[in-house]
Amino acid sequence: MRIFLLLTLILCLVTQAGAQAPATVIWQVNSFDINANVQQAERVLNAVATITATNVGSGSGRTMTLRLNSKASVKSVTVGGAATTFRPGSETRGDLQRIEIALPASVAPNSSVTAAVTYALPVESNSGLTAISPIATQFLPLSFWYPMPNTPYSVRGVDTAPFRLAVNIPNAISSGVEKAGPSGVSFEQSLHGQPFFLQGDWDKLEGAADGKGIVVLLEKGAGAEERKRAEALIAFAAAARGFYVTALGPAPDVPVRLVAVRRGAGFNDGGTVLFDADTLRLPKLDAATALAVAEAVGHLWIGGQTPIRGEGGGVLRDALARFLATEFLEKQFGEDAVKSELYRQRLAYATVAQRDGPLARTSQLDSSYFASVPNRGAMFWRLVDRRLGREVFNGVLRAALQAGKSDTNGLNLPGVREALVARGSEGLKALLDQQLDQVVDTDLMIGLPQQRGAEWVSALRNLGSIDVTVSAVATTERGEQVRAEATVPAKNFGEAVFKTPAKIVRVEVDPDKLYPQLDYGNDVMPRAKDLTQALNEAILQLGASDFAKAEATAREMLANAPRFQEAQIILARALLGQGRLDDAEKQFRSALEEPLPFAATLAWANIGLGEIAMKNNQPVEAAKRFNDAVIASRDYPSSLAARAARIRAEAAANNAPPVDETARAFIAQLSQAVVSNKKAELESRIVPGELVKFINATIGTEAWETKVVRTEQINANLIAADVQIRANKLGTIGSGTAVLILARTPSGWKLSGIDLFEVR
Repeated sequence: MRIFLLLTLILCLVTQAGAQAPATVIWQVNSFDINANVQQAERVLNAVATITATNVGSGSGRTMTLRLNSKASVKSVTVGGAATTFRPGSETRGDLQRIEIALPASVAPNSSVTAAVTYALPVESNSGLTAISPIATQFLPLSFWYPMPNTPYSVRGVDTAPFRLAVNIPNAISSGVEKAGPSGVSFEQSLHGQPFFLQGDWDKLEGAADGKGIVVLLEKGAGAEERKRAEALIAFAAAARGFYVTALGPAPDVPVRLVAVRRGAGFNDGGTVLFDADTLRLPKLDAATALAVAEAVGHLWIGGQTPIRGEGGGVLRDALARFLATEFLEKQFGEDAVKSELYRQRLAYATVAQRDGPLARTSQLDSSYFASVPNRGAMFWRLVDRRLGREVFNGVLRAALQAGKSDTNGLNLPGVREALVARGSEGLKALLDQQLDQVVDTDLMIGLPQQRGAEWVSALRNLGSIDVTVSAVATTERGEQVRAEATVPAKNFGEAVFKTPAKIVRVEVDPDKLYPQLDYGNDVMPRAKDLTQALNEAILQLGASDFAKAEATAREMLANAPRFQEAQIILARALLGQGRLDDAEKQFRSALEEPLPFAATLAWANIGLGEIAMKNNQPVEAAKRFNDAVIASRDYPSSLAARAARIRAEAAANNAPPVDETARAFIAQLSQAVVSNKKAELESRIVPGELVKFINATIGTEAWETKVVRTEQINANLIAADVQIRANKLGTIGSGTAVLILARTPSGWKLSGIDLFEVR
């Protein structure tokens, strides 16, 4: 009996102890104040970062831990203006260093502390995240160039807060309100954001009327056509801002900056978005830039005006922003035009569908994050929007954003879930629970249609764990489409009834692909390959010059996804490979007429039309097409093909542009530096911090002969040179072509990049 009582007492004590949650310390940043001093000659950033943070946990804090770039050297730390001790260490998540700061006194819950960190960050090699360069310096948040308690890899998500940033270099850009200072420029950002800056040489174009407050920073020396495109980009951003005002409420009063860059394109924060500089040389806005700008404007509300906090923040920051941006693109360009973007999102998600985790618990440490959360997450929000209806859904978002402005927890996923459930049905709650808390197990299947009197019926099957309400579409032998609605219980069967006596030749369940699924291939009868599988097969067939099979696979893809741009291009290239020039030309021109094309679509369509022009003995037209392809190319294969073909066409037309003699002379000097095998000699002719691996790889080169075939002025300070190279290193002889990017610096031309290198 005594033993029983003793065990009971122990069990009670254990239960009581388990019920008491341990006290935790959670630091939430209120503001950043950073003075950044870039030392060009030493290639180091000296900075003082002052962080004010509140303990929003349940326990008192005696230390504060910050995360910083592992190469940074911390010189000193102060708390409340007084020097304090700190202990550096390694951070397992993200290859960072931890700085554990001793606080002079315990910081109680809901109390704040201010810590200032003085440090130096050397930059050995330039990249899209960190660069110190006489032509383009930049420090973006993912370089972890400033200290922060929470990173993108943290459960709570990255710290965002209003900030002041002072930079000592001219022509610097960040987000927020710009103010000139005695030794540089400063930016004051009232929204919640992450400090960053970049420097370059730009011309400024400011919007007026509806575009007031929107600025495009063009590369120096931009021509009239580029300015015209910049004006169109301002109008597009203004339309996006108007869309979000209608959906989410009044716009934050902050400037919107659209910055043309040569690297780092796609980044956005606090109203500043970086886009590829060649976008302004395209005949129309490409899909990737349109989506990036639309998302950047949406982030003024989602995460900017109202901070996003807590676990699962990516479902709001990345997924909700992508869903709303896609909705805006549909409003702007039409439902059909945006389908290729929806295909892209589905294809990206399909690559990780079998190993994806629950949306609400996926962080940037997970390898599936960027393929899943923005893309599958956008599909999730589309489902919620359809369940609630647009007005109700927008109303929930507006209320949540407004409430989150003054709430310590900001905009958080649990709060939004609760608000959605309150306005929805029990079915919506089940949908939220399954989509956010579980891995995707939905797989919808449709059977061959069977005639039943004056109707046709297809069996439906749902292998997933939630009930689904879906559309099914039947195509008759005359090409007419008949739609049916059906509800299929979880792990059960249903049927789609098509009210038509006409013979049905094809059926598809969930034609709009609202539901994230494990397998999309069984959504159609007669069964067709899923887009991912078919696309991979078509690319291999094209590479093997099996043009007939590539054509068949492309046509199969287009039967299931008529606006799939990749399939349009593959079909056109397959037709060209078979010598069916008229059919190929029709397909290429159709691709160019897409209202919202991908840059790759523009590149390959122009390459194809250029090849057709060459076959028709029209080298002048061909050269123009190949030049347009060079401008549009964003990937290595299209750029390589377009540049080689342009040189060939210009030679045939006898209208090759003259080679810049100063560039030719510099490349001759560069060749001498390569064979000198003196590292310092070569480094003196390369922009500091660039091509570090190339410099090391050239040691031991015995011969380096170059012939400049073509030069092209990219902007006021950059030249691209197509060069033939013959090299001999350690007895191995290689030859081929390369594209060298030369930059105009205060000390003359220097090599700043190698875009293509085909020396074998």
